[in-house]
Amino acid sequence: MIQIWSALITILILKALKTQAKHGWYLSNLVAFIRLNLFVKVDLYKWLDNPFAKEQPPPNKYIQGVLF
Repeated sequence: MIQIWSALITILILKALKTQAKHGWYLSNLVAFIRLNLFVKVDLYKWLDNPFAKEQPPPNKYIQGVLF
């Protein structure tokens, strides 16, 4: 019985996230993408609005030819 309630609460939370997002998510795609990005540290609401945004690479601290 607890598994049914857990599944219903999970679906309710996912549907709430889907309605808040600006990106046109299908529920199955949202579940799959959240599962893939579960342990990635990103801002959830920014990611829901624009999931395919390219981030800037970190700046190169080391300049070629300089040792210290």
